[in-house]
Amino acid sequence: MFRPTGFNDLAGKRVGIWGHGVEGRASIRRLGDTPSSVVVVDDTPDDGVIATHGGGLEALASCDVVLKSPGIPRRQPDVVALEERGVVVTSALNLWLASTSRERVIAVTGTKGKSTTTSLITFFLNVIGEHATSAGNIGLPPYDVDFDDSGYVVLEVSSFQAVDIEFSPGVIVVTSLGSDHLDWHGSTEQYHRDKLSLTRAEGTPIVFVSDQPLLRESASLLGGEVHFVGDLEVDLTSALGLLGAHNERNVALALHAVSQVTRISYDELREIVRRRANEFETLRGRFSLIGISVGPPVIRFIDDGLATSPLPTLAALATLRDDVVAIILGGYDRGVDYQALVDELANRTSPTCILTLGPVGDRIYSALLNESTDLVLTKCVDIEEAVQKGYDYLAIVDEPGVVLLSPAAPSFDAYKNWQERSADFEKNVQVILSKVRN
Repeated sequence: MFRPTGFNDLAGKRVGIWGHGVEGRASIRRLGDTPSSVVVVDDTPDDGVIATHGGGLEALASCDVVLKSPGIPRRQPDVVALEERGVVVTSALNLWLASTSRERVIAVTGTKGKSTTTSLITFFLNVIGEHATSAGNIGLPPYDVDFDDSGYVVLEVSSFQAVDIEFSPGVIVVTSLGSDHLDWHGSTEQYHRDKLSLTRAEGTPIVFVSDQPLLRESASLLGGEVHFVGDLEVDLTSALGLLGAHNERNVALALHAVSQVTRISYDELREIVRRRANEFETLRGRFSLIGISVGPPVIRFIDDGLATSPLPTLAALATLRDDVVAIILGGYDRGVDYQALVDELANRTSPTCILTLGPVGDRIYSALLNESTDLVLTKCVDIEEAVQKGYDYLAIVDEPGVVLLSPAAPSFDAYKNWQERSADFEKNVQVILSKVRN
C-alpha cells in the first residue's frame, strides 16, 4: 500500500487537508502545486473550505492521502472509515519528520513542562552558538514555508501529534506523565500509550525521561535508548527566573539533551548557561509573575494559564505550599480525574481560597464541599469576578499572598485558547493594581 514518506511523494496525488487551523494552512502553503488537487475540509468552513458534515467527509473519501490536523482524534469513526476505504490518513508533521535530518530534531513531550523545556533547550543551544528554533506548539509548524529549519529544531509534541508520528526524532525528552485529554484518547491508559508512542516510532532515538514514579512504572511503553534523569538543577533554575521542583527537573533534562547533541559535557554546558541565564525569557502563562501589589499586604499575581490539566496545577501548589493562596480553577471539562487535585487542596494547611469557573470548576467545588476543610469556596461567573474576589480575600487575611490563575483545565468553555484566558486575567490584574496605586 502507498505510504508517503515526505511531501514530494504527494506529487500528482489528490490530497485532503482535514482541519483549516494553523497546521492546515501551513500544510496548504507547503504543498503548493505538488498535488494534482487539494481538498480542504473543516467544521467551520469559509471560502474554498467544505463543511465536514456538509459533503466534506465524502470529498475526503475521494482523496489518495488526507493530512489530518492534531485535534481530530485518530480513532474516531470518520477517520477509521476513511482508512477502511483505502485512504492514507497521516499528518504534515509526520511527513516533515520522514524527510528531514532527524538527528537535528529534539522533540519534547509530557503532560506538563513541554513548553518550558522546549524554550530552555532552544535557549541553551543558542547560548553556545548553535542555531536553534522552537517549533510545534511554540512558534510555527516546522513544515511551514516560512520556518527556518537550517539548524536544530526543538519540537514540542502533544499527545495528539504523537499518535500520527511514524518516524522518531534523534533525541526525545519526556518531562512528565499524568492524565489529560481523556475525551480524545478514551482512557488514562490509552493516553499514556499514545503520549509515549513518540519514543517507539521508527528509528533509534536517545530518550531522556524525568525520573518520576509514574514514568518508571510506564517504562515498558518507552522505546529507544532510555536514560532516566533524576538531577535537580536548583541554582541554575533560580538564575533562569524559574520556580519549583518541576522546573528544576526540566532544566536538568534540557542540559542532558543539549549535551547529547553537541557533545559538550554536562558540567561545562551548565557553566556556560549560568553566565547568560539572565537572558532567558520565561514563557507567559507558565507560572509567570505578572504583577505585585506592594500593600500592605504584599500580593503577587501569578499567571499559570498554561496549566490545562491537574498535574501542572499540583506542581504550582507544591511550589506555593507555605503561601496564602487564592487560586482560580476551572474551565472546559474533558473527563479528567481531579481527585488528586481535590485531595491536595483539601490537605493544604496555609489559608486558601478556591475560586471556581466553568464546568470543571463546578466539579471541583462540589467535590470540596464534601471535604471537612477550612478552605474558602467561591463560585465565580468570570475571570473579572475571580480576580477581584481573590484580591479581596488576601486583603482580608492581611498576610502576604498570591492570586494564582492555574485552571487545571482547558479554556474552550469561555475562550478561544489559553492565551485569551491569560490575557483576560492580566487585564483584570492591571485594573486592580491601577486602583491600588491611585
